[in-house]
Amino acid sequence: AQVLVESGGGSLQAGGSLRLSCAAALYPLSTYCMAWFRQAPGKEREGVAAINTVGSTRYTNSVEGRFTITKDNAKNTLYLQMNSLRPEDTAMYYCAASPFSRCAARAMLLVQTVYDYWGQGTQVTVSS
Repeated sequence: AQVLVESGGGSLQAGGSLRLSCAAALYPLSTYCMAWFRQAPGKEREGVAAINTVGSTRYTNSVEGRFTITKDNAKNTLYLQMNSLRPEDTAMYYCAASPFSRCAARAMLLVQTVYDYWGQGTQVTVSS
């Protein structure tokens, strides 16, 4: 069974908004750091946003001020609110999770190797 399942992707025009969701079968979710990564065609996967077990967040520079990551531990769900979308945001977006023991340092939150669990991704396509 899939541990992380993303949803909410789609196609839209630049300037629009989307909210991605990631349903997690990890318990309790409060003990996991979680993150969103993305991979565009021909490019390496990059960290977009992450949140640790005490709610501290980290964003890559290109999405700072436009994207917001939140985690609802009661619903076992991670979210990524994406506003003011740009064509360069087009990518497959992946949800990832790591036990808190591996992600204690905020500086590590966008490092791929920290994360043990990955979803299958949801596609976001932004047209100009």
